[in-house]
Parts: sequence; structure tokens; C-alpha cells
Amino acid sequence: MKFYKRQERRRWLTVVVVFLVVGFSHPTSAQSTADPIQPFNRAIYNFNDGVDKILIRPLAVGYRKFIPARLRSGVNNFFNNLRAPTTLINDVLQGKPSRAKETVDRFLINSTLGVLGLVDVASKLGFPDHEEDYGQTLAVWGVPSGPYIVLPLLGPSTIRDAVGKVPEFAIADPLWDPDDISVTVARFAVRAVDIRSRLLDIDRILKMQVDPYLFMRELYFQNRIAQISDGAISKKPADVSPIEQEILEN
Repeated sequence: MKFYKRQERRRWLTVVVVFLVVGFSHPTSAQSTADPIQPFNRAIYNFNDGVDKILIRPLAVGYRKFIPARLRSGVNNFFNNLRAPTTLINDVLQGKPSRAKETVDRFLINSTLGVLGLVDVASKLGFPDHEEDYGQTLAVWGVPSGPYIVLPLLGPSTIRDAVGKVPEFAIADPLWDPDDISVTVARFAVRAVDIRSRLLDIDRILKMQVDPYLFMRELYFQNRIAQISDGAISKKPADVSPIEQEILEN
């Protein structure tokens, strides 16, 4: 798990450094093509940013300040473990039997020895964590990403990835109950605050940007490429957006 986290931190740091050096003063034609509804996206981005400043970020700051790190890690592990069935389905749909077996092993180990997933025992036993989703599966199947879109509260996405979120809203994990609104909202809120608490360090980087909207858009595409390709950049041009293609070529 430590190795995986180091890889994640290194990847995010690399992306951040690249964008700090290059900047966003001159949008390319590829950027314009991939973001045809930019005025709408910026409006939703500003709405999300307002909700974050007023509600989510203060909660995340308090969460990090008053909740012990070990307990926060347990919450994160618990939610990650609940995503295992979704990851398993997409491992199978993408034709990755070895990763599917890894997912099953991780879920069984963490759900038992890891006390319902609160402790990530599997990583210590040599079963590294990975996540797959329906958007990644559509990409592997060759479905083009489509235009960039910012979703209310959910943030950066593409048309393909937005469509891929639909099955997860139908059944996200073994304990998911879409009919119980109060529990669904509570779980979504806890997960959102937990994730936001781990992204607080990025705030100072965002403040340095001339245009935070563009920064977050490019960061999303860069990270998404790594997720879809499992870290190996080898995708057919038809499977990527103009922005993604530009990133691959550079």
C-alpha cells in the first residue's frame, strides 16, 4: 500500500509541476474542441467551488483537525473496500482475470481479517489496491470520451465518464440502498468530506493558478489517462479526447 501511495503522490506531483511550468495562458485548439460548453462548465465549476468554500472545505478541515489519522485511514479503507464489487465487475468486463482475482482476494481478506475493511490487511499481504469503473470500461471498449463536462457537486468528467456513473448510482456497493435517501446522503457526505480532507494540500497550488478551472480540467484528463491505461500510456486515438491526445503526444 505504501508503494501504491508513493506512486500516486509521484504521479500527482509530476502533473502539478508540468502545469506550473507550462501554464494556461494560451488555450490550444484541442482544448477548445474538447470543451465546447465551457461557459456552462465554468458556471457549474463556480457553483461547486462556492459549495466547497462554504460547506465542504470547512468540514474537511475540521475532520482532519479533530479526527485521528488512524480513524480517518479506517474510514477511507472502509469505503475503498465497499467499491470492490464495482471494481470486480469492471475487471471482468475489461478482460482482466488476474486483476479480478486480486480484487476478490482483497475484498475477502479486508472484509474478514481487516475488520469489515477498516484495516487494509490485503496490501500488507501483497495484494495491491486498484480501482476500475464503468467509464474506464467504456474507454477500454473504444468508446470516445466526448466533450468535457463539469457535473454539479461531482466535479470534472466527460460525457463517457458521466454515463459510466449511472450504474454506480443504481448500485454502488453491497450496502447501497438508493431507496433510503437519508442513509445515501449521509454516506455521500462522509465520503465527500473524507476525500476532500485528503486534497486540502492542493488548495495552495490552486491559489497559484491564473485560471483554476483550466488547471483542474487538465489535471483531470492527465489523471484519467493514467487510470484508464493502468499507468501504461497506450491508447488508440479514437478512444481519447483532443486534450488527452495532446497530452499523449507530448
